[in-house]
Amino acid sequence: MKYLLKDQETERILFREVDSSHFNDWLAFHKNPLTSLHWNSELESPEKECKKWYDKQFHRYENNLGGMNSLIEKQSGELIGYCGLLIQTVDEKTELEIGYSLLPKFWKKGFASEAAIKCRDFAFENDLADSIISIISLTNKPSENVAIKNGMTVDKKTDYHGNAVNIFRISKSQWKKLKSK
Repeated sequence: MKYLLKDQETERILFREVDSSHFNDWLAFHKNPLTSLHWNSELESPEKECKKWYDKQFHRYENNLGGMNSLIEKQSGELIGYCGLLIQTVDEKTELEIGYSLLPKFWKKGFASEAAIKCRDFAFENDLADSIISIISLTNKPSENVAIKNGMTVDKKTDYHGNAVNIFRISKSQWKKLKSK
């Protein structure tokens, strides 16, 4: 579980291990059609999709494949969404990804960037990778903006699970230059 940001925090966010206590809160994410707007896949009922999402996180935890962290707003104690470091295979190469998904009520408030930057810094400070990616649909401009704020640039375009995506990347050397400014 070296990839989890256990008990980490930012100015506005607490990072916690995922548990199923937020299932009903996260179910609202799966019920909102805007949350799957940029991703092509066969979706089941929101309840089944939410259960599959949690099962995937627990599988990641058990198999040291990284995983999402629950993001809790310090001020309200509410679940904001999830962000974390994930082991992914892209074009037959194993990569460390920063993934993020937020509940719509927390969109456009800077929480995704704040969480993603914390994940980036944690990964490089703990020597978890020489570079980090974010896998983003070609149509998902808000997520692209988060990646750009995280110091990432487009490395390549590819197909990921039937979706046309940009692979955004930042290297450890780029991060060091960014931090020295």
